[in-house]
Amino acid sequence: MPQPELIIVSNRGPLSFAHDDSGALVPTRGGGGLVTSLGPAVAEVGGTWIASAITDADREAAAQGVVEAQGFRLRSLVVEPDAYRLFYDVVANATLWFLHHNLMDLARRPRIDRRWREAWEGYRAVNAAFAEAVVEEAGDSATVLVHDYHLSLLGAALAEKRPDLATAHFHHTPFVEPTGLRVLPDDVATELLDGLAGHRACGFHSARWAAGFEASARSVLDRVPPTFVAPARSVLDRVPPTFVAPATIDADEVTRAKESPEAAQRLAALDAAVGDRMVIARVDRIELSKNILRGFHAYDELLATRPEWRERVVFVARVYPSREGLAEYLAYRQEVEALVDVINDRWGRPGWAPILLDTADDFPGSLAVLRRYDVLLVNPVRDGRDGVLVLSSEAGSWAELGPFAVRINPFDVSGTAEALDEALSMDRAARAGQAAALRQAVCRRTPRDWLDEQVRAAHTAPPAR
Repeated sequence: MPQPELIIVSNRGPLSFAHDDSGALVPTRGGGGLVTSLGPAVAEVGGTWIASAITDADREAAAQGVVEAQGFRLRSLVVEPDAYRLFYDVVANATLWFLHHNLMDLARRPRIDRRWREAWEGYRAVNAAFAEAVVEEAGDSATVLVHDYHLSLLGAALAEKRPDLATAHFHHTPFVEPTGLRVLPDDVATELLDGLAGHRACGFHSARWAAGFEASARSVLDRVPPTFVAPARSVLDRVPPTFVAPATIDADEVTRAKESPEAAQRLAALDAAVGDRMVIARVDRIELSKNILRGFHAYDELLATRPEWRERVVFVARVYPSREGLAEYLAYRQEVEALVDVINDRWGRPGWAPILLDTADDFPGSLAVLRRYDVLLVNPVRDGRDGVLVLSSEAGSWAELGPFAVRINPFDVSGTAEALDEALSMDRAARAGQAAALRQAVCRRTPRDWLDEQVRAAHTAPPAR
């Protein structure tokens, strides 16, 4: 019996485009965690990916119709640049992202004024355009997997227009809890949850994040505006089923990448830079939820309170810019770079820079850092060798990887400094055992497992209407 057609929907797609020296359009593998985690499985089983045409070259490629390259079949959706800015910068990133991560500066934001309402209309319009593209592309009873907070309204439209589709939404961030959700106007909060509830099921990386969504959905039931008319059966009369399915990596693909000549060159350069010193490492985007500043403050405190580590350890930070269209992100990058200068000036000695900071988005270089670390610091506020993982209990991966890591509270700078000392001081046998257990946990599941879990959720839950 043939399997139902598969449609993947996300803001950023698996391919991006650029012009070569002759002016011809050339597709390259898209960046980002979703493509890295889900891409190999989608390329294996086949399907159509619907995503935004973001750059001028992407829009030029979209004009040629559906593109098939590197194992993907991509339909790019062209959105007028000003409308896309309202959808992406103002609502998705400057509002929903901050809201879901509990990072909203409530003394100043959000400011729900006339301009914000115009942006919400833009967010609605882009979601509606994606819904129309799915309606046109999907065959009878197709499986549609929608990804992340950018497309929160899609489910209600699909449930109304194509109830034959088996749809699931997967959220890649935490989900705001009821107290945080109350900063949104009642009609906006209702429409947001209504859109998600149009899917047969909603997925999350962590059980805590799923619980936050369920609590917010129940809270919306108590404050539905009397004028709000649901386009389909939704959160207005039910909390949609949830499922937990942590994303994973393609271990074989990472192994091939780390053995590439480019990665070997970066590793050799890193070895030359750090010598025989121990390495504390982090590889992240420069964004507020990653908690980069507190990580450096903790390292500063480690050097101040445990002088035995001075000149014996280097903090190698490969962190690359993100969302620099937002003032908060530009300011955060400047703070990160300034703090690194302060710490290097305070503790540096001839031949030893305490922190090596690299802000280039360089995948082979990131792999080199991940092969060389003795301690890997992952300390979000909500989100190689035999090395030790120092992991925030607020990370989405905590439920899976926490047993094999040194736990930290991401807000506790002194506690993080103590955890770094503990990890650096761990003897070789303990370090090897913890690293082996961590590798086993990471490789236990494959991208195909993650894809199958989403498809299964879309088909086992009852229709939204």
